[in-house]
Amino acid sequence: MARPKKQRRVCARAPFECFKPNGIPFTDLDNVSLLPDELEALRLADLNGMNQIDAAKEMQVSRQTFANIVKSAAQR
Repeated sequence: MARPKKQRRVCARAPFECFKPNGIPFTDLDNVSLLPDELEALRLADLNGMNQIDAAKEMQVSRQTFANIVKSAAQR
């Protein structure tokens, strides 16, 4: 039996439902969906420039779990 998911701390919902480059129609783009915890992990690591240990503490998960979340987001 799989271990139940631990509650993860996510600061806020994304301000937009989608993001696309200007001048390219939706029909020419691939759809990539991110889970809220994946978006939060990318925000902390890339936008805020936090290291994995500090970002993991912010999300209230282990460093390894944080790394797994970022890896999952990058594979999408």
